[in-house]
Amino acid sequence: MGLALHSAPAALAASDVISKHDKDSDKTLDLAEATAAASAQFDKLNKDSDDTLDSKEVKGVLGKKEFKAADPDNDGTLTKHEYLAIIEKLFKKADVDNDGTLDAKELKSKAGRALKRLID
Repeated sequence: MGLALHSAPAALAASDVISKHDKDSDKTLDLAEATAAASAQFDKLNKDSDDTLDSKEVKGVLGKKEFKAADPDNDGTLTKHEYLAIIEKLFKKADVDNDGTLDAKELKSKAGRALKRLID
């Protein structure tokens, strides 16, 4: 019973994220929808408006290990291009049925949860 109660909020959160960003109303997110949401989230996180995110700006959204992996030029910041590359990687990882869309179940996977943090 505890597991059912624990998983219900996660399913609701995934459904809410889909509802918020699902522009074609098919109850899934495609890569374009996820990328558009991530682009807006990048802009929201970029408090100093310098076209990059530093580790302070993504605190709680992206861990140190993930930040380092997403920073191929090792300059200590993420450009929007680098941020969106993470989105594409996580999207593909979460899309276990390879249909090009993510449903609520796929958003509850490890990669899906990481993607949700980056787009919402």
